[in-house]
Amino acid sequence: MKFISIIMKATVVIGSLLLLSACADGVVEKADHEKEFVDNIVSKMTIDEKVEQMLQDAPYNERLGIPRMMYSECLHGLWLEGATVFPQAIALGSTWNPELIKEMTSYIAKEARSIGVTHCYSPNLDVSIGDARYGRIEESYGEDPYLVSRMGVAFIQGLQGEGDEYLDENHIIATAKHFVAYPENRTGLNGAFSDVSMRRLREIHFPSFEAAVKEARVASLMPAHQDLNGVPCHANSWLINDILRKEWGFDGFLISDNTDVGRLRTMHKIASNKTEAAVLAMKAGVDMELVIGKNPDHLSYTMDVLEDTLLKDKSLMKYVDANVKRIITAKYRLGMFESAPPISDDMIVESSEEAQQCALDVARNAVILLKNDKNILPLDKSKIKSIAVIGPNASETIRNNRYIQTGSYSGMPPYYTSVLEGIKNKVGDKVKVNYAEGCDFFSNSKAGFSQAVNAARNSDVVVLAVGGCSLTCGEGHDRDDINLVGVQSELIEEISKTGKPIVMIMINGRPLDIEKEVGMVDALIEGWYLGMRTGDALADVIFGDYNPGGKLTVSFPRNVGQLPVTYLQKPDFVGSGKGQYQNSSKEPLFHFGYGMSYTKFEYSEPVLSSSRIKAGESVKLKIDVKNIGEYDGDEIVQVYIKDDYASVGRYNKMLKAFDRVHIKKGETKTVEFELTPDKFELYDVNMKKTIEPGTFTIFVGSSSREQDLKQIALTVK
Repeated sequence: MKFISIIMKATVVIGSLLLLSACADGVVEKADHEKEFVDNIVSKMTIDEKVEQMLQDAPYNERLGIPRMMYSECLHGLWLEGATVFPQAIALGSTWNPELIKEMTSYIAKEARSIGVTHCYSPNLDVSIGDARYGRIEESYGEDPYLVSRMGVAFIQGLQGEGDEYLDENHIIATAKHFVAYPENRTGLNGAFSDVSMRRLREIHFPSFEAAVKEARVASLMPAHQDLNGVPCHANSWLINDILRKEWGFDGFLISDNTDVGRLRTMHKIASNKTEAAVLAMKAGVDMELVIGKNPDHLSYTMDVLEDTLLKDKSLMKYVDANVKRIITAKYRLGMFESAPPISDDMIVESSEEAQQCALDVARNAVILLKNDKNILPLDKSKIKSIAVIGPNASETIRNNRYIQTGSYSGMPPYYTSVLEGIKNKVGDKVKVNYAEGCDFFSNSKAGFSQAVNAARNSDVVVLAVGGCSLTCGEGHDRDDINLVGVQSELIEEISKTGKPIVMIMINGRPLDIEKEVGMVDALIEGWYLGMRTGDALADVIFGDYNPGGKLTVSFPRNVGQLPVTYLQKPDFVGSGKGQYQNSSKEPLFHFGYGMSYTKFEYSEPVLSSSRIKAGESVKLKIDVKNIGEYDGDEIVQVYIKDDYASVGRYNKMLKAFDRVHIKKGETKTVEFELTPDKFELYDVNMKKTIEPGTFTIFVGSSSREQDLKQIALTVK
């Protein structure tokens, strides 16, 4: 019997090896066919046809049957009419739920394909550096490179597909942007001057893009507006060729940001004319030029600009050919030569009920409870007779053919549920709803205060919806302060004087200076922009049909003078008053990773499978989390690691793992993490990635705040 068993095992092994060999042969054969096909197409193209392909949505080439690739934005849903509008990116990060984000983007991909869109300029993998003046912070998943990489990989995998489904008929090309270190500006201004060290690039800004390339096989990237060490990203061969293509193995194509090839001339001043700008970008490896509207004054990749130069200098054709081959390869991988997707004339998307339910699921996952004095929330419909709904974000209207409470790069959904509508739908005729706007974002008028105060006085509880909108935050909306715009702060103060319990809801795109306002209210909910199901999700949370479990992915500053504020800090020089602000705390108002629940979770002491490991080995970490409260709920268990002593300066702690777990009341769940060798790596003095022997402190808990963390020591030999 033992002999037979050995024979059977050997047979299985041999069969597996043969299968693997066959699979490998199949992959090689497919790759060979791809190269042969692309080379054949490109060899038949004229110079004019090649240059034409280097523009976004180049027209259909009838002679050679080269299909047209249509594009859109899909930061949180397609930027088109009728599309499902999901929560904004900063809210997606707050879910800490990569699998849910993957499900979300699979719906986006299907909607895109239904109208012929095959290429989207998302996701934004920028790591926020903690400067809330910067308007585009809402497009980021947060201030931590590991978290951004996890959310980004999930986003791309849902959009592009995985395995055999990669770029099939139900998936589209993702574009990771902005490569790289785009938020590292010195003034909080979009595209402003930055100066970034190699260490900071490697530790903070590269990881999310590297993960996108190596794990998610992202098919397209977009360089950033600014320069690195004096070389614009759109002309940076080191960045594109040495790092992206050679070091990481990226085999997709690069598309410029809007008019950025031209900006090599008009902004960076490293080219004196359009031709020089085009040649610099082509040589660096920017394959496709994006100029929204195709204004000829901004176009560089055209025959009008390049013809004479290409005819005079034949050596440049190798760059043109390389660029075009990468574009044709993308179309081949999409299956467009076999079956070109029909392109909708009106570009109107049909949002499905399943996608809309997913939008609600994501929105509920994203809601963050930041304050809940005396457990005022959830509200009990049976114990209140009236509720005041007040504030500029309580109700939504269409302005300039779009909703302004969904965030930037937002499509026009089939409907939008406001806070007011969500509450009315939830309470029906059992609770009287008193509505007053109070004020708006765009004036300092207090004419609506009296109506708002009366609504509050005549109600048992107040829901106050404030914050911002797509006209106060987003691209092109950088600010020199981070206060609530208009007279919202004064409105909150007047409502607080009524003595009525106040639940303040933030709908906004950046952390704001709300320390004073937080002291005036009983409960605080951060919703960011929650998409088309905003009111439904918030009503579910307010009335206890959903227990909030989201956590902050950006730190909240106490004031603008504290910026930039992030949990990623290195040891301070403290002594004789140094390392502190003279007149305020340096601690953020709300910490990275923080968020409350209607229930309470109790953490055990963490346990390691071994207290000593060799460099290159993994170790398992376990911790028991018990729900000791009265509600079922989600907890986001976070793992941070600190290198106690190292050859280079290290952060006080860095996020290395997390898990969102659902725990029923009274239940205890054991949460386990495998800490692989990469969790302990650093870049040494020679910028080589290594693991140095020594001790590490491992923190486990509910946020980055010290009091919320348990710790255990690990020795690496």
